[in-house]
Amino acid sequence: MFLAATGAAVTPESTQQAIGYPSLFLLVLIGALVPVVPTGALVSSAAVVAFHQTAPFALLLVFVVASLAAFLGDVALYWLGRRGMRSRNGSRWLEAIRVRAPEDRLAQAQEKLNDHGATVLVLSRLVPAGRIPVMLACLLAKMPLRTFARGDVPACLAWAATYQVIGILGGSLFDRPWEGVVAAVVLTVALGLAPGLWRRVRGTEPRERPGRGTENPAGDPGNR
Repeated sequence: MFLAATGAAVTPESTQQAIGYPSLFLLVLIGALVPVVPTGALVSSAAVVAFHQTAPFALLLVFVVASLAAFLGDVALYWLGRRGMRSRNGSRWLEAIRVRAPEDRLAQAQEKLNDHGATVLVLSRLVPAGRIPVMLACLLAKMPLRTFARGDVPACLAWAATYQVIGILGGSLFDRPWEGVVAAVVLTVALGLAPGLWRRVRGTEPRERPGRGTENPAGDPGNR
């Protein structure tokens, strides 16, 4: 009787929301912890789907879920990195941060951190491959977790808003959601690859310094 009474209210759209929002949260959270998941493309794709839905707060929910998951992932990764810094043997999380931060980007991140403090976190999430070098620079500067978290709040909000706008633009160009998803994914991937391609064209791709090891914390990571 209960299912019969509520069956009319259960639509494919509501089913998508029940599955989609938890999936988006989990994937963005994992992507923040393991910077190989294309979280920007995920948020843009979710925004495309939400744009074509009739639910009044679908886009707002995408924004809230994405920014919250990104923030929690960042804070968790930073906390794990701080534990690794205090440990004699380091940690696999700290090493994962280090190996994804090219030395030139780490040096730039440290310089910007010295000049602008925690506000550099906002830009780090908007610049492709910028999050991890800045996070490592904060770790090396022994920034307190609370200070990092305060700076990361506007960073995650700006990041989620930026990729959601990309998704909305993709969704507005096409009548079918899947076409908008393809457009949003292509655009976000292109934005992510553009800086690396530009450096290669200019011949400024950073070279690995031989003999880098875990004992040298100054040779390190990148963002996604």
